[in-house]
Amino acid sequence: MPKIRKAVIPVAGFGTRFLPVTKAQPKEMLPIIDKPVIQYIVEEAVASGIEDIILVTGASKRAIEDHFDYNYELQHWLKKQGKDKLRQEIKEIANMANFIYIRQKGPYGNGTPVLNAKKIIGNEPFAVIWGDDLFIHKKGQPRLKQLINVFNKYRDPVLSAIKIDDEGTKKYGVIDGIKVENQVYQIKKLVEKPGPQKAPSRIGAIGAYVLTPDIFTALEKTKTGKGGELWLVDAIFSLSKSRPIYACLVQGNYYDTGSKIGWLKANLDFALERKDIQSEIKAYLKTLKF
Repeated sequence: MPKIRKAVIPVAGFGTRFLPVTKAQPKEMLPIIDKPVIQYIVEEAVASGIEDIILVTGASKRAIEDHFDYNYELQHWLKKQGKDKLRQEIKEIANMANFIYIRQKGPYGNGTPVLNAKKIIGNEPFAVIWGDDLFIHKKGQPRLKQLINVFNKYRDPVLSAIKIDDEGTKKYGVIDGIKVENQVYQIKKLVEKPGPQKAPSRIGAIGAYVLTPDIFTALEKTKTGKGGELWLVDAIFSLSKSRPIYACLVQGNYYDTGSKIGWLKANLDFALERKDIQSEIKAYLKTLKF
């Protein structure tokens, strides 16, 4: 198989958890301090060796395309102002990767944008990352690179997973699997939000995948499920009847920036790491009374 060089990032969702701000503004463009969430996702992919970023968009998502395009007027103005470092930073956003945009067509659900990318992916393995699942590694490799390493060894689909507590068993699909090496499990089944009493483990599946091109045939055969939606995980586990499926217990800090609390936590943690603002935010936090 060729190396993994393409990543699909679905960004066509309505962002209902953040209404009304997402009525006209993509949730993926919500900032973590001064950089939109989607840029962090793209940077993770590029740092993992991805060359082609396939963004599956919908209505009111034009801001995402504009963000990853050149803005010559802005660059010229920054140059005139002597802000060359900032100008170069803005310019490099468009240079990070080859950006491809397609409009989502088909039933609602997270399997549809993957199926929409079929002709662009061709017969190659590829990655899928959600546009609001932020995973930051302080040491070691990016989340997606960790998945790619597992894929390169086993050559079968790989899901990302994290350790969860009892409360997490109510929020995530829980993996029932066999440990095959450190941080890697072969999945027997995925139990959707079973709760602590019925959970087969304390390992939860989250939104990043390395998939093989046979996922497209599986998606085409998959019927719409809960809510009339086409679910990617249903197609992935239909593949498990004919090939192994693995999970990689990824290392790093995970933020669900599609939720208000996850987004707020990310902003606070990032602010405390930023040398230009950390002293002010620490001073402010000390004034708060809980």
